[in-house]
Amino acid sequence: MIRFGIVGTGRISDWVLKGASQDPRIRITAVCSRTSEAAEAFLKRNPFAEGAKIYTSVDAMAADPDVDAVYIGTPNQTHCDYTLRCLEAGKHVLCEKPLAINAAEGRVMVDKARSTGLLLMEAMVSTLNPNFIEAASHISEIAPVFKYSSYFCQYSSKYEALKRGEVATSFKPGTAGALRDIGVYTIYPMVALFGKPLAVNGSLRTVQTPEGLADVHGTACLEYEDMDATLTWSKSYDSFQPTEIAGENGNIILDEIHIARKAEIVPHAAPTSGQGPKPGRIALCEGLPYNEYYYEFKEFADLMEQGRRESSINSLDTSLTVLEIIDDIVHHMCVCSRYPL
Repeated sequence: MIRFGIVGTGRISDWVLKGASQDPRIRITAVCSRTSEAAEAFLKRNPFAEGAKIYTSVDAMAADPDVDAVYIGTPNQTHCDYTLRCLEAGKHVLCEKPLAINAAEGRVMVDKARSTGLLLMEAMVSTLNPNFIEAASHISEIAPVFKYSSYFCQYSSKYEALKRGEVATSFKPGTAGALRDIGVYTIYPMVALFGKPLAVNGSLRTVQTPEGLADVHGTACLEYEDMDATLTWSKSYDSFQPTEIAGENGNIILDEIHIARKAEIVPHAAPTSGQGPKPGRIALCEGLPYNEYYYEFKEFADLMEQGRRESSINSLDTSLTVLEIIDDIVHHMCVCSRYPL
């Protein structure tokens, strides 16, 4: 039995608990929120956490001997601080994506986890998805790979408020926004599959808010030795484009990169100059047997059972590379376009 403390009682914690409840090794023994009222409301919404102790202090919860590990589901700017506090108290940590707001923070977190011998893992749901893992196992069949194209564009419920000048946490300049909240889903699987790119070129579209510039959508082009990647993300418009891995000998298509529920392979057919029948798609998998968030808790619990301190799938090195790419887009190669709402 792994006794979890939950830090943050927003909707992401509601979502992940549905997955955690499907692993019989997981038990929720503590919940930490800014107010006891918010924590009580969370427990009422989530019967799986019934009976958990309520805390309004991360340090107090981290000191609880009935807590083995902590899930951190709070805003991005708190990830580093809360993770360090929990690691210093001897707790293993499953931290929501992105691991930190930049690579500098991420390195501090990773160094602390490695020096203390504690488990730290980024809760990136996409790469632990069994459909993604199955699709990845077929990449050799379409190799050599020349192109990775990924889209995650989802109109945010907070965008309307942003247009009124109200800046929600998910749009906070410097710590959140479309790149860190949505774009990370296109970046992380790419790094997990192909490693660190040789070059990064990106652009962000921003809007002026009372608190500074908030990025609402963007694109990036990344170069590898023998392939390139194009990423598109948005919180200001929808897109229904799939993610595609294109190779000389075929293509692999994922319906959504966030949570793939369908994966297909399209073997390369004989050239017909566009006049012959189109090659058929072969389903690799469809649907998910468990809740989409079950798999990150399963991976975490497996690692703890095995005495391992890093995931080979959601590795800490992958998390750091992703943060370096985000830094490149934000600080070095970003073309910010300001336009009125």
